[in-house]
Amino acid sequence: MTLDARTPSGPIEQAWDKTRFDLKLVNPANKRKHSVIVVGSGLAGASASATLGELGYNVKCFCFQDSPRRAHSIAAQGGINAAKNYQNDGDSVYRLFYDTVKGGDFRAREANVYRLAEISVSIIDQCVAQGVPFAREYGGALTNRSFGGAQVSRTFYARGQTGQQLLLGAYQALERQVHAATVTMYPRTEMLDLIVIDGKARGIVARNLVTGELTTHIADAVILATGGYGNVYYLSTNAKGSNVTASWRAHKRGALFANPCYTQIHPTCIPVSGDYQSKLTLMSESLRNDGRIWVPLKKGDKRSPDQIPEAERDYYLERRYPSFGNLVPRDVASRNAKAVCDEGRGVGESGLGVYLDFADAIKRLGEHTIRERYGNLFDMYQRITDENPYKVPMRIYPAIHYTMGGLWVDYHLQSSIPGLFVLGEANFSDHGANRLGASALMQGLSDGYFIIPYTVGNYLATNKLDKVDAKRAEVRDTVASVEQTIQKLLSIKGKRTVDSFHRELGKIMWDECGMSRTAQGLEKAVGQIRALRKEYWQNVTVPGSGDDLNQSLEKAGRVADFFELGELMCIDALERNESCGGHFREEYQTPDGEAQRDDEHFSYVAAWGYRGPGNHPELNKEPLEFNYVHPSQRSYK
Repeated sequence: MTLDARTPSGPIEQAWDKTRFDLKLVNPANKRKHSVIVVGSGLAGASASATLGELGYNVKCFCFQDSPRRAHSIAAQGGINAAKNYQNDGDSVYRLFYDTVKGGDFRAREANVYRLAEISVSIIDQCVAQGVPFAREYGGALTNRSFGGAQVSRTFYARGQTGQQLLLGAYQALERQVHAATVTMYPRTEMLDLIVIDGKARGIVARNLVTGELTTHIADAVILATGGYGNVYYLSTNAKGSNVTASWRAHKRGALFANPCYTQIHPTCIPVSGDYQSKLTLMSESLRNDGRIWVPLKKGDKRSPDQIPEAERDYYLERRYPSFGNLVPRDVASRNAKAVCDEGRGVGESGLGVYLDFADAIKRLGEHTIRERYGNLFDMYQRITDENPYKVPMRIYPAIHYTMGGLWVDYHLQSSIPGLFVLGEANFSDHGANRLGASALMQGLSDGYFIIPYTVGNYLATNKLDKVDAKRAEVRDTVASVEQTIQKLLSIKGKRTVDSFHRELGKIMWDECGMSRTAQGLEKAVGQIRALRKEYWQNVTVPGSGDDLNQSLEKAGRVADFFELGELMCIDALERNESCGGHFREEYQTPDGEAQRDDEHFSYVAAWGYRGPGNHPELNKEPLEFNYVHPSQRSYK
């Protein structure tokens, strides 16, 4: 398959303006004749639904939570990037573009990243107009703080609740359209398949999670804004409900899945505390502004931190990366934490932890200032660990967080299936092999508020879309396929729970396709996943029926998809014989342990096509060209 990214020609600074001018428009009076389905109601989905509704389209918005306010976007804590340069410290649209391409280890499409940086300045204005309570300076101007991977302060924040406050802004805009009857909400409803007719996405099959009823919904275009797939690892910072099902079912209908092995390891997570923990808790990266990261110099030093003098501490990030210090990008911070713990210098009972220490900041700024900046985060840490971070250092360790891979999209955010658009974390487009902190919120709102209204309009204006009858064979066949899968899961009646399989899959993924990978480990993982998946379809137990609320059935379908995705992630990681960003192959590293890219052979997007059960996926390559930010060895020293 030849991938057409529809990247605009000409100067990158003019690309988005030129594209918008060239796009076809839908007459305002004709917009109400068109219907659009949006799956997901986080930042990307809520902003897209609200904006399309405001324009006059008929929108159906689906979420599996009981309210859009429970979308996982609320979990984002530290901030949102924008190139406003309020600090007058040298920021610009071009610098944000540069930092994002470099931070992604030169594995993202330049045109998409520049557009993201360009739109970032409008996002802040939009959110302020909605009443998002960003932190402000004494004089009333919005304030900023620093985040990893940048040497300027460009991150806008609302204490440690930035995602929640941004989502409330988008939610209010969404509810305005619900009241105006341009948007119809379908809460507690999960998309289980994509309806494709004449090669175009024309609807979805969904299950009411309360009644179990399967319904079909037909539209002129479908937008997926369903987040990432980090829960394939079982333990992650994601909400327990976060899953890959909508994207994966679309993938099996023909949408290419791009760069699945690119997963982000977040360096500031509360360490694992037991074998039966169900999820992990993230401490915001913003804490690295004022917290200093260290471990004991001596191996096996189990003294309490207050008993270890300065001379016997190793502030290893400050030592190795003097220019960026504790604010190196997430992949770099995570690998270094793993390295010192592997040396036997980790802290805590398990030895899988490092200290994040605020003693110096409290001494310099006062506890009141630290409490103002991070109070809710400190309170959360104390409730979980029963340790007071104002008095003793936090203990942190890397964990699975964001996923840079996702469904392949072109510059218009359209997948390889015409009429299927993918927004936010569900697509692959902007972050390359590693995401800079505070860029996820930026991308979700950019896609939803400022890009999709133009590009979906162009699709509707340039395609003849005949009316679709729900009785068509393609619709009936898709519903029958969903029913068959549900009945198969319910009929197995094995002896192992869904969670036991998921936990075992997650351990395989973390051990062999986590913070570091090897060819031998990945090959082993593929075999283990295939064997475990085979057992799953013979020995899983799913109690209850499909005719009412059944959370075991919900999880069973999602874990079945995680098995197939996990195998593809390992295949993708095995195919990519280099290290870049969050993909660290131990065979490919510099003498001082940094990621070693191979630009000659791997400067491409790996877009995988589904070829049926048991068949090896098809690899399609989109070459990446760098005309503005030329690839070089990343250095933060």
